[in-house]
Amino acid sequence: MSLLTDLINLDLSDSTEKIIAEYIWVGGSGMDMRSKARTLPGPVTDPSKLPKWNYDGSSTGQAPGEDSEVILYPQAIFKDPFRKGNNILVMCDAYTPAGEPIPTNKRHAAAQIFSNPAVVAEVPWYGIEQEYTLLQKDVKWPVGWPIGGFPGPQGPYYCSVGADKSFGRDIVDSHYKACLYAGINISGINGEVMPGQWEFQVGPSVGISAADEVWIARYILERITEIAGVVVSFDPKPIPGDWNGAGAHTNYSTKSMREEGGYEVIKKAIDKLGLRHKEHISAYGEGNERRLTGHHETADINTFLWGVANRGASIRVGRDTEKEGKGYFEDRRPASNMDPYIVTSMIAETTLLWNP
Repeated sequence: MSLLTDLINLDLSDSTEKIIAEYIWVGGSGMDMRSKARTLPGPVTDPSKLPKWNYDGSSTGQAPGEDSEVILYPQAIFKDPFRKGNNILVMCDAYTPAGEPIPTNKRHAAAQIFSNPAVVAEVPWYGIEQEYTLLQKDVKWPVGWPIGGFPGPQGPYYCSVGADKSFGRDIVDSHYKACLYAGINISGINGEVMPGQWEFQVGPSVGISAADEVWIARYILERITEIAGVVVSFDPKPIPGDWNGAGAHTNYSTKSMREEGGYEVIKKAIDKLGLRHKEHISAYGEGNERRLTGHHETADINTFLWGVANRGASIRVGRDTEKEGKGYFEDRRPASNMDPYIVTSMIAETTLLWNP
């Protein structure tokens, strides 16, 4: 086993200039992540310098068997925390051989919104709070929970310490450091209200880079839990009953919101979001109706309301933002399994491009 570990940790830079690039993309379910690796002749830092690649879309639910070739376009590069050295992780999106984005490619439409001059001028910032639940591999039950049973009621677990309250910290800290190594703008982590549930935050990041970073952070988490023999779940309500669900609260601001008079801009943006509540809810993740019940720090899925420091609202504005008259707001509706390309671009489109 020590020889295997030595080989996994082998430093290639001592013997070759070649590097390994792990191409990563979103699979046919819209939530599964796929990847495969290729050798490149030397270090690369610009995604436009990377070759396109293809894969069998019929095996990922993204193409029919008789016309299965799908083309990967490299879009963003991150350092590889697993292979280290000059090796890289590459976030890609997927196209037909004719150059058309396939239906599950949500990045392409997002990039069009984020390249709109009206959006570019506002320099939209995002901070995304990704919640997730760690499950025991063979029984799909949260780590730290007795098999077939339940822990004590919620209360002691949020931001907790101690072997009887905090479960999976080694995975969480490994992920935190791996994301920092990769170049992801990860800004923090914390234990969540339900035992076995955790959160990491990405941002503030500008435009589409926020979504790229969330997807790569998810990929790194999937890889670390694979090594640990634990399953990561992004289900918005993994355990029915009196247990908190899992969301992906999305904090948002524009240049106008961050400047003097920004609070009025924020209120107008929130009014627009309220007018498109149903459209946003339909795009904010599968199974969200099990989470947005009006309980457990959520607003009811059919109700749109906003408030200052109100964690039971659809949109929460912080006390500091109200006091300073400028800042940001938090959209609390997205589910943990949301597509960050869809959510970030839709918020920008509604608040900056859409006219009621």
